[in-house]
Amino acid sequence: MLTSPWVEDVARRLDRVGGGRHAAYRVAESVREDPRTRTTFRRVAALLVVVFVIGSGAVGEAILQTVEGAPVSGIVWWRLIVIFLIAGTLFYFLWRASLGYWWAYSRLRLFSVVFPVIAVTTCLIPGLYPAWMIAEQIAFSAVLLVIFRLLSRPDLRTGYRRPPRV
Repeated sequence: MLTSPWVEDVARRLDRVGGGRHAAYRVAESVREDPRTRTTFRRVAALLVVVFVIGSGAVGEAILQTVEGAPVSGIVWWRLIVIFLIAGTLFYFLWRASLGYWWAYSRLRLFSVVFPVIAVTTCLIPGLYPAWMIAEQIAFSAVLLVIFRLLSRPDLRTGYRRPPRV
């Protein structure tokens, strides 16, 4: 994938924040180009689109509720914004992981299991979310857990292993 120099410059600066001392470490090209890796990343991309669609559906429901005069709490609106921020962040991690950046794969895998735990936990707080939002959060979590499972395949974990200590 070709990107303009300024986009790559901005991405490298973001990588430094997200990846810390391992920001520049990349896995071998053979790992990146492996058909299994490419297929997995395509599947993850499709599932992230599903996450985005789920979030869009929840925004649509919130708008519909508001138009019909039902109260939609600020916490629900905040959570809807967070879902889009999460999706955007995960798309960024996927892009950088597909270029072989270990840190991005690591964050993508970690967050695809952490975010569902947070989402389900907040759903357990009585009265925090309406029923439709709880359903959305469960669907969101289920898709992210499928992503985690895909990223946890042995060949990916071996190929994207932690860099050696410097």
